[in-house]
Amino acid sequence: MLEKHRALKGKVAVVTGGGGVLCGNMARVLGRQGMKIAVLNYPKEPGDIVADEIKKAGGESISVFCDVTHREAVEAAKKEVLQAFGQVDLLINGAGGNHPEGSTMNETYRKEDVTDDAVRSFFDLTTEGFDFVFRLNLMGTLIPSQVFTDELIKTEGSIINMSSMSAPSPMTKVPAYSAAKAGIDNFTQWMAVHFGETGIRVNAIAPGFFLTEQNRTLLTNEDGSFTKRTEKILSQTPMKRLGEVDDLLGTLLWLADKNYSGFVTGISVPVDGGFMAYSGV
Repeated sequence: MLEKHRALKGKVAVVTGGGGVLCGNMARVLGRQGMKIAVLNYPKEPGDIVADEIKKAGGESISVFCDVTHREAVEAAKKEVLQAFGQVDLLINGAGGNHPEGSTMNETYRKEDVTDDAVRSFFDLTTEGFDFVFRLNLMGTLIPSQVFTDELIKTEGSIINMSSMSAPSPMTKVPAYSAAKAGIDNFTQWMAVHFGETGIRVNAIAPGFFLTEQNRTLLTNEDGSFTKRTEKILSQTPMKRLGEVDDLLGTLLWLADKNYSGFVTGISVPVDGGFMAYSGV
């Protein structure tokens, strides 16, 4: 992608979860726009790969270890970012994920599941599983936002959070993840109002169903064919395909560049092939 968003050139983006598939691609495209990229990831090694790719393409980037669920780790990461680049203009809260003990194995209640040790029913969900998911997704958005926002105030920068299709309408099987992402939508709106007069914009991107390494075993069989759950997803997606990583980039650049979205704050943008628009009938 050629450099088009000149307003981004020379500015600094911090990307948590930047070693992942979706946010790694975001980091790379922002690097191609001339931004200096701090790739924050836990573990650090996937972030090293993304940062090296940005540098090989002619950009500036550093890789920083960061566990977004621990304030001390985020504070330490901030020091590294400021030592390297001196400022922060954009924070992408991309770290997130799920946990087996926050998910049921079947979509709906079945009496026989309750006594079947091989099946995780609603009654087998654990507070530890929910806590893990909430800490990673919701607290993992709150803590970096608290740590970096004082720098964003100085530059009138912006925050982009990562929402999900499960935020406005919870998906079956993943109650903890759905509730956490709904919290991110709500928190995005709250922050947009709270910091509105500072010039900071706070928005979210809600990806539809994208095939990544994290969900590959859920969406595809060993032979590469789609699972029944994926077929169900595609039946409810008007464009009849899964998202590709580049499908998020237009929305990302629009939200990141205040010349294009300077009066846009407090929204969650679905990039979903029409999934949210379809009633199923």
